[in-house]
Amino acid sequence: MGRSPFTLAAAVTAALPGAEVTGARALSADGDGRFDSAVASLADGRELAIRVADDEDTARELSAEALALRALTDGARAMLPFQAPEYIGETTVGKGRALVTELLPGFQIEASLVPEGRGAAESMGAAIAAVHGMPTSVVRGAGLVMRSAEESRSELNRLVDSAASTGRVPARLTVRWRDAVADDDLWRFESTVVLGGVQATSFLFADDPERGPEVTGLLGWHGLSVGDPAIDLSWLSAAPDAAGDVHAAYARAVDRAPDAGLEVRARLLAELEFARWLVHGDSMRRPDIVDDAAALLESLAEGLRTDDLSIIAARSEGVDSALDALGRVPVATSAEVDTSMQTDAYNPNELWSDGASDTDADDADDAHAETSAPPWAAEGRDTSDAQSTEAAHRAEMLNVETEDLSGVAGLFAGTNGAAGVREDSHPLTPRPVQAKPADDDASDEAADDSEEAQRAARAALQRWKSSSSE
Repeated sequence: MGRSPFTLAAAVTAALPGAEVTGARALSADGDGRFDSAVASLADGRELAIRVADDEDTARELSAEALALRALTDGARAMLPFQAPEYIGETTVGKGRALVTELLPGFQIEASLVPEGRGAAESMGAAIAAVHGMPTSVVRGAGLVMRSAEESRSELNRLVDSAASTGRVPARLTVRWRDAVADDDLWRFESTVVLGGVQATSFLFADDPERGPEVTGLLGWHGLSVGDPAIDLSWLSAAPDAAGDVHAAYARAVDRAPDAGLEVRARLLAELEFARWLVHGDSMRRPDIVDDAAALLESLAEGLRTDDLSIIAARSEGVDSALDALGRVPVATSAEVDTSMQTDAYNPNELWSDGASDTDADDADDAHAETSAPPWAAEGRDTSDAQSTEAAHRAEMLNVETEDLSGVAGLFAGTNGAAGVREDSHPLTPRPVQAKPADDDASDEAADDSEEAQRAARAALQRWKSSSSE
């Protein structure tokens, strides 16, 4: 890793024969350090992004991204109200796989800074609905993964069992997750085309003079598949201010029967990212990862003492502070569980110079686990005893007695905000209120709320650094 932008830009000509490269610069959204990346400027005015993977995980991600972008035909792209990167070509740089795509302009927003109301939040909800409205033939024709509701449910059930078998999941969470997976009402949904895990920084924005920030591009297509639409809304656990408006805009724009369990499953999937991190660390025999994940799960369990995952409880009020640490969970792949829920590959911290506090950057965990063989295999010892012992341990842990919380009435959709959210993410200045006739109160109040929300979006926009991102 660490190749210069000029070296990478020169490789663009291998992916696009005849291209005349006239300049190069670093790609600000560089994949959280997991890729060598650069922007190449061409003589014809185009700008292309090149990313190079030097390990199996990132190489698989680039391969999946290339396949997904090629599956987006002109007809499919015409259905989207925003741009998706154009596939340009592939090559190798040294021994690393390289993908070249069109560079999309726009600025990105961290989840905790997405304001409520018109503009960004509503545009994000409509953009997700547009992806989910694409015909499933786009995915089927490319040979990508297709999951039914029952298959999505079974996959999560295996994940919960694998996490519980480590013995590091609090009993409260094990019961909570198993109850949610067993709740038939949550799993009556129609599978749709999904991105496999949208993040706030997957969206690129431009500022519309009338409507405020609007989505103009969408990144991160490597998880394109057919599955549970909730997977692309799970990031909203980290955006308490905007969550309600994103969900509402999504519901208005989507063209299918209402999904009563959507918000609950989205919350469940967000929580299970901690379980994926735990299972990943356990499968890699990485005690540091296991301990980190276990600590996060303990914090989550403590924050969910009065929270219940059910359709009824989803309409109640609660707090989301237990999910504040979700951004600490790095992108990881477990060898034991199909980790189809991808997380964003771009590092939003690189885009900020004056919008986020220093502590925001400190909260992000920049460690990314590298795959490795089990210690007993590396030492050349007989693996049969170790494997049988491991299997027995896991079987025993699956039978661990757990706490019964079935009688707990819960709280769900947080309105108090996450503890880590900046209080000035959308400051509003109080306005004097004029006396009005009673008949005008309702309409004037609605107009004032709309104007306030618009000002909030623009206030946040002033703190977002304009940038070009892949």
